[in-house]
Amino acid sequence: MDRNSNLYTFIFAIVMVIVVASALAFTATTLKPLQAENVRKEKMQNILSTIGVNVSRDEAGNLFTDYVKQEVALNADGTENTEVDAFSIDLMKETKKPAAEQAFPLYIAEKEGKTYYVVPLWGAGLWKEIWGYVALDEDQNTILGASFDHAGETPGLGAEINQGWYEDQYIGKTILDENGDFVSVNALKGGADPNDMHAVDAISGGTITSEGVNKMLDERLKNYLPYFKNN
Repeated sequence: MDRNSNLYTFIFAIVMVIVVASALAFTATTLKPLQAENVRKEKMQNILSTIGVNVSRDEAGNLFTDYVKQEVALNADGTENTEVDAFSIDLMKETKKPAAEQAFPLYIAEKEGKTYYVVPLWGAGLWKEIWGYVALDEDQNTILGASFDHAGETPGLGAEINQGWYEDQYIGKTILDENGDFVSVNALKGGADPNDMHAVDAISGGTITSEGVNKMLDERLKNYLPYFKNN
């Protein structure tokens, strides 16, 4: 075949597309289990970080069950859903359902003789999804630790939600007021009173992301109140 002909060029292009597509498909299929395992370990790492166990991703995979003693899927009324695997719950899909139809994962951890409750979070930031975990102390009210992350917030602004200086503000804050009513913890634009147990400083220039974190905390945490009241 004449290599200078249009037919040769056309056939060559088709062959190359098939070869490259096949190579990419093979690579994606081969790496998928490894990627899934890394995501699983990173999830464990983030959960452990909220109770003060800061380890590498691989270490988290080995230590997770040393601290997390129960993985519970809850119904909207606070009862346990034994038909659902809590760890495998996809919050992105669950949050699209009415609250009454959702399953709510909860991780019950033990450390140094104390019990902690880790609540997974999912919400919307300025550009894309935001998510995280909040650990509550034995009183099911005081925040022991928080971990947030995002899919694409603005660097230097909203993206700061996954920085220690921001996450650490939530430590020691409470989600219930003195009457036992749920009030959550809000990031306030312009700064929060250090003595306010239900507020932290919002991110300067990241107002919409901060509001997204507020809404995420409020919407997700209140769904666990029936369980806490029953236990």
